Amino acid sequence: MDWLQVVILALLQGLTEFLPVSSSAHLILVPALTGWPDQGLAFDVALHFGSLFAVLLYFRRDLFNMTRSWGRSVITRQADDDARLAWGVLFATIPVGLAGLAFKDQIELYLRSPFYLAMGLVFFGLLLGWADWKFRGNRTESQMTWKDVLIIGCAQALALIPGTSRAGITITAALMLGLNREAASRFSFLLSIPVILLACLLKTRDLIEEQVAVDWFAMGLGVLVSAVSAFLCIHYFLVFIKRIGMQPFVIYRIILGAALLVVFY
Repeated sequence: MDWLQVVILALLQGLTEFLPVSSSAHLILVPALTGWPDQGLAFDVALHFGSLFAVLLYFRRDLFNMTRSWGRSVITRQADDDARLAWGVLFATIPVGLAGLAFKDQIELYLRSPFYLAMGLVFFGLLLGWADWKFRGNRTESQMTWKDVLIIGCAQALALIPGTSRAGITITAALMLGLNREAASRFSFLLSIPVILLACLLKTRDLIEEQVAVDWFAMGLGVLVSAVSAFLCIHYFLVFIKRIGMQPFVIYRIILGAALLVVFY
């Protein structure tokens, strides 16, 4: 890959990983429009590591407090807000892990087409807009119950369906449960950490088994651009989400879904 392809794909990954717009749709549409060859497994791993580094860096203080409180709760059996949030992130990750093990191959075989991507973008985009308009409340992530955590975790498993968007479906579920926009987004970002980490480890295992040749320049540049763009995306999304709401993303998802149908059909 030349440097322009590396930068554009890394920017897309960094921006769309945490926005409710489906990163998979962008990484399919852009190569189709440009005629670029598939970027390969090694580059996918690099981009995900960049996104992971960004979210770890952005929430470093929260993660330190959550980890410290979680460790204390294991010993004392008493949990404060940070410990409950940490346990919530862990429990909410279980459904998507189980669903991935059970259905990943079938989804890759039958649903990984531009048509299903477009349908997922439009349907789950409209669901996001409805949740933001109808159900959004004033609760914060520290006020979530275990039932809330379970529902959001099960919703996250739906992100295995192409076009759904992991960020989009978890924010949708949180809004439906009465969380405010910022709390729904923050919990979605925290939930991304174990999911991206697991995805990186699985893809790294596949990479080792396939013994793929690695372009270290492309890998390094991809990690850097993905990390910087993801960090800025998280920051400005949380800054502006109270003001802009979810409707601009709903409109964008509908346009993107239509673009997929026009390009491929």
